Amino acid sequence: MASSIFRSLQVHPFMLYPTTFLRRRNGVFHLTTKATQSQTDTQQRQPQTKVSSSNSTQSKKLDKIPKDYEAIIGIETHVQLSTLTKAFCGCPYSYGSSPNSSICPICMGLPGALPVLNSKIIDFAVKLGLALNCNLAFKSKFDRKQYFYPDLPKGYQISQFDVPIATAGFLDVDIPVEFGGGHKRFGITRVHMEEDAGKLLHAENGNYSQVDLNRAGVPLLEIVSEPDMRNGIEAAEYAAELQRLVRYLGVSNGNMQEGSLRCDVNVSIRPIGQSKFGTKVEIKNLNSFSSVSRAIDFEISRQVQLHSQGQEDQIVQETRLWEEGSQRTITMRKKEGLADYRYFPEPDLPAVILSQEYVDGIKNSLPELPEIKRRRYEQMGLSMQDVLFLANDKNIAEFFDATLAKGADSKLVANWIMSDIAAFMKNEKLTINEIKLTPEELSELIASIKGGTISGKIGKEILFELLAKGGTVKELIQKKDLVQIADPVEIEKMVDKVIVENPKQVEQYRGGKTKLQGFFAGQV
Repeated sequence: MASSIFRSLQVHPFMLYPTTFLRRRNGVFHLTTKATQSQTDTQQRQPQTKVSSSNSTQSKKLDKIPKDYEAIIGIETHVQLSTLTKAFCGCPYSYGSSPNSSICPICMGLPGALPVLNSKIIDFAVKLGLALNCNLAFKSKFDRKQYFYPDLPKGYQISQFDVPIATAGFLDVDIPVEFGGGHKRFGITRVHMEEDAGKLLHAENGNYSQVDLNRAGVPLLEIVSEPDMRNGIEAAEYAAELQRLVRYLGVSNGNMQEGSLRCDVNVSIRPIGQSKFGTKVEIKNLNSFSSVSRAIDFEISRQVQLHSQGQEDQIVQETRLWEEGSQRTITMRKKEGLADYRYFPEPDLPAVILSQEYVDGIKNSLPELPEIKRRRYEQMGLSMQDVLFLANDKNIAEFFDATLAKGADSKLVANWIMSDIAAFMKNEKLTINEIKLTPEELSELIASIKGGTISGKIGKEILFELLAKGGTVKELIQKKDLVQIADPVEIEKMVDKVIVENPKQVEQYRGGKTKLQGFFAGQV
């Protein structure tokens, strides 16, 4: 990998290393790496020719996947933790802040700068390990993972290798009804702690790249799944459940668009009945669950096509990028093996030792997790569609539960949340925490309709008033005189009055114009 990077950098005849510039502007460091125009142009032209020729052939057979092959899929997920400071220093991290505005000698990998572990990372790692039903290592350690990249200032990443903090777990997933439904259990190989690298900012003309080290040292948890998934839908649902889990636990915001949750997918195929795995290919640049599903389906089709043409030797262990525009994967680099990383124990950090009392304390503090919540909702008699919607968002689930606590019927509450309330939030681009309606008032509204105080139509009018402006149901009913008249005697008086005041329409109705029934109902 290092040789391919050096080829893209401008090397001067009298300099040992490619030219880099570290300069300070307005109190912020900027590291710039220059590349020659001719090299960049050549590199951009060469891969495009190869990819376009192969893609035109592949696109014709994307939907013709033979049934005699089986896909083997595993996912490596990096979760950025919501700590106040970075993993090994006191620098804060804020997404979108000015480049190199939150760095220190430790982030920059300067000689003599020593790391100090942020204890919150251990709390979050144990939380996630327990939630994923893993076995915890009561004594684990950190290791150095050696590799070269311009955004990795130390020349190595602090990670965990042979003794991760959690192993051998599983994650239960409910597949949506529209994708066939059912419950799936996917194995978790390991969960380990590590730090993030910096970020390269590429110039539009391709002549140079700048390095932003704000992200360097930000704490991550990497979750490695077992190769238990067989198609793109299962993989996407697994990733979505993992996002749901870390949000419930409060260890990460899980926002894929910010890079807080990143998925690298490993895909291979093999003939049905064969026990030996095929050559796996890693896919990166997946920034949504939809792209995870589509990238996997494309890669399965690509590999099946090569197999069917007797060209399976062209499937090599490599890293490929997903191109959203062209809906295809392209070669990025040949995949490194473990030996390339030259792991060895991190000498500047002590072992991480957990006590049973510490683990029990965290276990007892865990919230109700998505899987348990879904099973509880099912027992209420709710449909799987209702269950998946309500449990998908922790805040919506809390709103739902708070409304039930006031005595409201579960199905009626689910209907109101999933229809009118959800539509209002979508139109106004609001979350459930931002609307003015409270669980108490939703419960009161449902009770008012059920008790006959107001009609369902009037209830909707009151709902939208509560969503936008707040207030109470009783106040709005009294203020707008919306109480529904249910006394038959009173209603008969109104009917008689309408008949007396509209003799012409009564005569027409008696003459056979029965559509006037709607007119009379409206007048009443």
